Amino acid sequence: MKTSFKKIGQFLLLGILVAGCSKNDDGDSPDYVPSASAFAALRQDALGVQTFTFNAEDGVTTFTSAKGVQFTINGNCLTQNGNPVSGEVVVKYSEVFDPGTMLATDKTTMGRMSNGDMALLISGGEFFINATKNGQQLQISCPMQVIIPTNLTGGPDSGMSLWDGTFDEDGNLEWDQQDRGANGQNGVFVEGANYYAYFSSFGWTNVDRFYNDPRPKTTILAEAPEGYNFENSAIYLHYDGEGSSLAKLDTYNPVTNQFSEHYGQIPIGLQCHIIFVTEDNGQWRYAIKPATIAANDVYVFTLAQTTLGTEAQLIAAINALP
Repeated sequence: MKTSFKKIGQFLLLGILVAGCSKNDDGDSPDYVPSASAFAALRQDALGVQTFTFNAEDGVTTFTSAKGVQFTINGNCLTQNGNPVSGEVVVKYSEVFDPGTMLATDKTTMGRMSNGDMALLISGGEFFINATKNGQQLQISCPMQVIIPTNLTGGPDSGMSLWDGTFDEDGNLEWDQQDRGANGQNGVFVEGANYYAYFSSFGWTNVDRFYNDPRPKTTILAEAPEGYNFENSAIYLHYDGEGSSLAKLDTYNPVTNQFSEHYGQIPIGLQCHIIFVTEDNGQWRYAIKPATIAANDVYVFTLAQTTLGTEAQLIAAINALP
């Protein structure tokens, strides 16, 4: 388990929650400590799921999303438990392009390296596509096509590839580079002002490449205010100048109340912003710290440094970062 202190510290964690109304080191006295479910609900609300319907027997059908992404599904390729599908199919779709939405939805861009460590990805768009009939999951046997305007993420990048998203045991979204398959049907390429992506599975898919920085790397720690932990808050890292990306400090030590990027992949000298977020009575509470990374840095957030705002205000604040 990546948050290795979690089970050992569960009683300590309970103690932190119970003590949530006590004084912080800086004199803060929180009178509201969010629950894990309230924080999760805030993230789910930010996801903005779009719903489409079509008849499977209509065959190839194209949909256009709110951001102008076109995706095509062939109804003749849909099956349920190996059997062809007919009648009405419900398609659920979500899209994430900017760091503010990545943060609000907790859909960060951390990809698995060949050694198993996680490192920052630069994204050309994150997508969730799923199809059901009468509430039952469907499968697809031929590639879907997705046409993504490159201006949604700052222009075309020929180095992109496709990544599959999965959730680890702590709820972190992780990306693994997609296998093109024996027939080579899956993949992504740039043509004109669009990415053209082809993939053959439902769920989360990302158009990505690894962030590349030759500088020496380090690990950092960030401490949340008292009463806030991995369940009811999160800490993220915005790399300045890399807008279509967002890293997450994805491990937590309940003894020290510190979050960590424990893979040691953060460049020394990186100009960035470190962001603490949580829920507060249906709104977002957040703090944004500018930083230039030094080896083994430790950053401390206090409740007095936070701001209360709406989802739109939070997203705008993150997207306004350099």
